[in-house]
Amino acid sequence: MSKLTRQQLILQLIENGNVASQEDLRRALARHSQRVTQATLSRDIHELGIVKTADGYARAQAAAEPVFPSAERLVREFVLSVREAQNQLVLKTSVGSAQPVAAALDAEEWEESLGSVAGDDTILIICENKNDAERVANRIREMLA
Repeated sequence: MSKLTRQQLILQLIENGNVASQEDLRRALARHSQRVTQATLSRDIHELGIVKTADGYARAQAAAEPVFPSAERLVREFVLSVREAQNQLVLKTSVGSAQPVAAALDAEEWEESLGSVAGDDTILIICENKNDAERVANRIREMLA
């Protein structure tokens, strides 16, 4: 049986029944004439994005999605300043908070923003042109108000 076939079987077993442990999964595979080592099984679980939940193994997208604070809340709490530089914005944040703020702003999927880079306390947002940078800066300033 190929790796692809084995991984499809793993997904089927997880979706169809309670697989509480790797050992349960290994035994279920053996019942289907698939003998695998623990290392192979661990790799398959990782590659398939399978997670262990309170109810046993599940596909990651079937697991509960974590709830993140809104971009507006993160901006209000952590952004100290917004400065425009042509088609770019530089946001200063509290120490250690640039990355979550940048991730939240990226999740907004503003079409004016081409992308961002975050350090420890600074975020660089790149826009296509100065007008787009101004629009993004104004949105962020509104969140600060």
